[in-house]
Amino acid sequence: MRIAMVSEHASPLAALGGVDAGGQNVHVAALSTELARRGHEVRVYTRRDDPDAPERVPLATGVEVVHVTAGPARHVPKDDMLPAMPALAAGMAADWSGWEPDIVHSHFWMSGVAALDAVSTLAAPPPVVHTFHALGVVKRRHQGAADTSPAEREWLEPDVGRRAAGVIATCSDEAFELKKLGVPSRNITVIPCGVDLAHFTPQGPRDERTRRHRVLSVGRLVPRKGVGTAIEAVAALADEGLDVELVIVGGGDTSDGRDPELERLAEIARHSAAPDRIELRGQLPQAVLPELYRSADVVVCAPWYEPFGIVPLEAMACGVPVVASSVGGLIDSVVDGVTGRHVPPRDATAVAEAIRTLLLDEPTRRQYGANGRRRAARYAWSRIAADSERSYRATIAAVSGAPSMNRRAKGVAR
Repeated sequence: MRIAMVSEHASPLAALGGVDAGGQNVHVAALSTELARRGHEVRVYTRRDDPDAPERVPLATGVEVVHVTAGPARHVPKDDMLPAMPALAAGMAADWSGWEPDIVHSHFWMSGVAALDAVSTLAAPPPVVHTFHALGVVKRRHQGAADTSPAEREWLEPDVGRRAAGVIATCSDEAFELKKLGVPSRNITVIPCGVDLAHFTPQGPRDERTRRHRVLSVGRLVPRKGVGTAIEAVAALADEGLDVELVIVGGGDTSDGRDPELERLAEIARHSAAPDRIELRGQLPQAVLPELYRSADVVVCAPWYEPFGIVPLEAMACGVPVVASSVGGLIDSVVDGVTGRHVPPRDATAVAEAIRTLLLDEPTRRQYGANGRRRAARYAWSRIAADSERSYRATIAAVSGAPSMNRRAKGVAR
């Protein structure tokens, strides 16, 4: 198959750990690469954010990243990108006139807007399947006035879900939310995110600790990730007398030369009960993450909400137990009492109690770690790609010989 991936703000070439660079970048890169290994030809379309970036960049054998000029050729916060979607759609449609994809897989709601608009201009439009990665209705529920999404998301996002030929949800909780938005159940397939089991392993070098116990937090530094909760929890444990440290990996928005969230978390750490136990390392490459995971006794993922969450998979693949908020995809991936512990979101006391229990019980820690490695095998990218391929073929078969649902998308991105 010829597969067109659309990822408007999350380039598979981007450095990870920034405010708009995280799980979606990993997902698109890994899925595209694995699909190519299965013999498919994949092109990933993303918005040009650097005037010097080549138009086409090989990502892996069989995978090419296409930079489409849509809006200014510089970093633009994803919540400001909607006006650029018509240009992205036009650029993709022009490329597809000479390279006809069998299916289009769009990622994030604005990519869906652009993809549906692009195929509507083609004489023989391919079906579009869509993965949201996050839903605006859930974001607004948890962030309220702090949500910076454009107002148009409220109606364009569900419109994408209703008119795409298929929707791939990353967890059961998301599938439930999609049904409430009016997406037909028959069009929803649940396929989770994956993890690179060859890269994230229990064996290998470990980062050096400075304390007896280490807790680790990895991910983009944005308020809803709940890193402040992890700081409060570990500081409280240190204040109790536990010899524990917290290492935080990730970065936030540095578009103006500052990182406000990093500064906010540093302030929380400075005023905590144990400021010398909190280390913020900033953004780090994927290559060094396994040795950091292996150095930890516990990995904490304490978001307010989380559409899926790749960090728990990486931790479990490295044989490390996870303390996770019982929200979104973490409900599926982390098994309470088997691979880690579930805690309520925004509850530092509950996080501290879960960490304390695990730090003081090495046999349970080891058992959870071993269980986690076995569970992570379910999320191997080879398996996720095979499931995605089956979903693509089923979608193509369902729409073949019938008028394309995507024709109705014409004019969505205005």
